[in-house]
Amino acid sequence: MIVLHAHPDDEAIFTGLTMRRLADAGARVILVMATDGAAGLCQVPLSRGESLRSRRLAELERACDLLGVARLEFLGYADSGAHDGPYQAGTLGAAPVTEVARRVARIADSEGASTLVHYDPHGIYGHVDHVQVHRVGARVVRSLGLAGYQATVDAAALRAGPQHVVRRAAGGPKDVGVPAFQISVTVHAQGPDLLAKMAAMATHASQVETAELDPARFAVTYGREWFVREGEPGAIDALVAASAGQAAEVVLGP
Repeated sequence: MIVLHAHPDDEAIFTGLTMRRLADAGARVILVMATDGAAGLCQVPLSRGESLRSRRLAELERACDLLGVARLEFLGYADSGAHDGPYQAGTLGAAPVTEVARRVARIADSEGASTLVHYDPHGIYGHVDHVQVHRVGARVVRSLGLAGYQATVDAAALRAGPQHVVRRAAGGPKDVGVPAFQISVTVHAQGPDLLAKMAAMATHASQVETAELDPARFAVTYGREWFVREGEPGAIDALVAASAGQAAEVVLGP
């Protein structure tokens, strides 16, 4: 299974439960990270000679260990930054979608992957790198005939619950995610996977403030992960069916 994300820390925030549980169920989880996240705002002091880029990639590697990632592929694009462009050469925002999609498709082919996770059409909250990840992921799903899942958030649940980091990333209370009726699959935390997600988010200390990790509200805020399915059911549907004690129609695979 290929999980495509925009920036280091997105994998933990939006799909950490799902990745950890799939890995525990025996699935081979391949994380493809599109950018280095170097345009983010750093929440902690950096060591002498340390760059935000190197810090975020080191955090990502530790998070992968916690989430059971079998293979990490870094596409090497620069973070486009949170603005409307123009985007500099070498950033994901400036990269042709066809070029990025070819690279992701080669990874999927090499793994014999049957499922690919990316983002909803708005990129969950509108960042250009997230929107590019959606465009790339949707193209790869169509071209290879994969089961596709768009990682998203339940917009109403986020407005009703404790503050989620994605609302701050969006720059205010503007709409993020999708309405509940559009969501195909919800993964609910079951204990060990919630602890793994919390640990992975804590690893991204340069981006995730300690207030986000408050045990009193972490499960309410981050204990669900939402997906919009594209095409036929795949690994995440099988995971949810197995968790519910149902006979899963889809066998967990790459």
